[in-house]
Amino acid sequence: MQKIETHILGTPVKVEIGSVATQTDGSCLFFYGDTVVLATAVTRTLDEPPDFFPLIVEYRERTYAAGKIPGGFIKREGRPSTKEVIISRMIDRPIRPLFPKDLMQDTQVMTTLLSADPLRGVDIAAMNASFTALHISDIPFKGPVAAVKIGYIAGEYVINPTYAQLQDSQMEIIMVASEASYVMIEASANELDEDTMIKALDFGFAHAQEYIQLQHQLRKLAGKPKKEYVPFSLDLEEAMHEPVRAFISPRIPDINHTADKLQRQDAISDLIKQCRAQFSDYVDQDSQNKNRLSAFIDQEIAEHMRQMIMNEGRRIDGRANNQVRPITTRTGFLPQVHGSGLFKRGETQVLSTVTLGSSEDEQVIDTIGCGENESFMLHYNFPPYSVHEVKPIRGPGRREIGHGVLAKKAFKPLIPDKDSFPYTIRIVSEVLESNGSSSMATVASASMALMDTGVPMPKHVAGVAMGLITEGDRWQVLTDILGQEDHLGDMDFKIAGTVDGITAIQLDVKIPGISEEILRKVFYDAKQGRCHIIDHLTRQIAGPRKELSPSAPRIETIQLKNLDKVRDIIGPGGKTIRKIIEETGVKIDIDQQVGVVNIFSSDQKGLERAQQIIDELIAEPEIGKVYDGVVNKIATFGAFVEIMPNVTGLLHISEIDEKRIPKVTDVLNVGDAVKVLVLDVDKTGKIRLSRRRLLHGKDKKHDTDSRRKTSS
Repeated sequence: MQKIETHILGTPVKVEIGSVATQTDGSCLFFYGDTVVLATAVTRTLDEPPDFFPLIVEYRERTYAAGKIPGGFIKREGRPSTKEVIISRMIDRPIRPLFPKDLMQDTQVMTTLLSADPLRGVDIAAMNASFTALHISDIPFKGPVAAVKIGYIAGEYVINPTYAQLQDSQMEIIMVASEASYVMIEASANELDEDTMIKALDFGFAHAQEYIQLQHQLRKLAGKPKKEYVPFSLDLEEAMHEPVRAFISPRIPDINHTADKLQRQDAISDLIKQCRAQFSDYVDQDSQNKNRLSAFIDQEIAEHMRQMIMNEGRRIDGRANNQVRPITTRTGFLPQVHGSGLFKRGETQVLSTVTLGSSEDEQVIDTIGCGENESFMLHYNFPPYSVHEVKPIRGPGRREIGHGVLAKKAFKPLIPDKDSFPYTIRIVSEVLESNGSSSMATVASASMALMDTGVPMPKHVAGVAMGLITEGDRWQVLTDILGQEDHLGDMDFKIAGTVDGITAIQLDVKIPGISEEILRKVFYDAKQGRCHIIDHLTRQIAGPRKELSPSAPRIETIQLKNLDKVRDIIGPGGKTIRKIIEETGVKIDIDQQVGVVNIFSSDQKGLERAQQIIDELIAEPEIGKVYDGVVNKIATFGAFVEIMPNVTGLLHISEIDEKRIPKVTDVLNVGDAVKVLVLDVDKTGKIRLSRRRLLHGKDKKHDTDSRRKTSS
């Protein structure tokens, strides 16, 4: 066993190599404060390699890491949570482009949380543990890379902030860097400007080098020599290059000048078929030769597209590099939906809907470090028909979960708090067509849907996907990339926000990294594109609708002056509140700490009836007011009269009648209805009543006024 102990950015860090999981190609125990993560990496040579890199990345949490037993009936960990999926993706995205392109071996990186520090997040530890396991292993991997988290508190940047610090932070950036460039970014921010974000990334880049130096030390101490592997290649034999190129070259410009996605795909398919037919003798020689021809054609098309952008400044659909595709918008066309927005940009179209609910509809979060329920949800669906495919429908995949979380981050600073808008909000994004950046189209359509619903959003949110084409030291940044430009390009950089600042970022690259110069160009071109899109959204719907949809539930909020009244609303064993719900069909949410009662219902009559019942339950007796009561107990000294639900006062024998009576039952019995006047309510809550004074002539005017007040 080898280990290194140090402090990085004020946190104790220890890495052990060779103590556990020794049958892997690379493994380590990574200690970060009290967080302990096991990261492993394994490759396996395949007899018949596929034509893609079969990389599997898994991050898993064990509840024992936080001293918990899993909830539910089964009592063991099941399918990965959203948090586990997101961390898995954040490990996968930066390492995928750092493997050799011809390494077609089964490769799995698996990271397991063994102990969770209650003060710190586990994402940075899991990511750096995974990167370390790969760097010290014998797997061909072009590391090292390292991850840091950046916060922004009171105008100061903070590296790897704790849970408590993040509550006060205006940003949360997770960045992966190499020794020379930025590799991956995942960020949320409270409408911060481009300069602030760029400085944050510079700040994080400098501190990421400390983790990189640690990995270098570990590799010198116990790293394995990188193993040789048999490169898998679909390269066409060199002797075939010129004849095949001569056959396909005249047809490629027409393909790369075809703006329609499906027509372009059909044209590529036809070219591949024609080429295979033209060189049928070559295809028959080897079962892989037809795939080699297809791969060569794809490479030639990609190279022509890249040269067209670099040398001619021309894109597939004829746009300028910084131009957004044509936009169309629509809102409020689904009658029974609380709010809707339809956004189309080029050949990407997304429908977003908003549904409002009560606190009962909140999503229960039960993962390590996340104990709060979610009252704002955004779910992204990507059906196969959106890209002209036929596939079985399964549960949401990692891509769908990741895109949904990214779009949700974009709205986080703008969603009203529960005090000002006490609804649970669920957005569902349905991708209807896709040709590039459906996640950013989701943001635009969801922004319109929120406004259409009447959610008090202060401004619109939109986003744009930025691309990159590089050739040596030359490069071109592209605004609003097509699917083909994403597939054949070098970067997918999504930036969302408002006209005033950035709210969410996601960067993935297919090259080792990008420079600060490129980063700065991307940020400012993205702002121009984002504001262009927001202008279209504003022309469709300028602000939140004044009234909610007729189908949306209404809320009546009651603030209790006396917190003891919560018991009266709930009743023994919840009997009273259940009866109200059954009678009126409403939902009732009670915050017992502050005495706020929220009543939810789509039925106005039911809402009003429930409010009336609760008003009666919480009403306080007023001195000088007349009530219709019922005698519920007789004593020698008087009668106890219930004047409101669970509110009883004493009607002394001397206050029952104008004349003196020998005993109470001469006038009143249990169950009798009686009109009484409240004489006094003392500090202990005891109530004195009078019937006699209502029988006296001088109190008749008072009685009439009180009844009029009560009825009004």
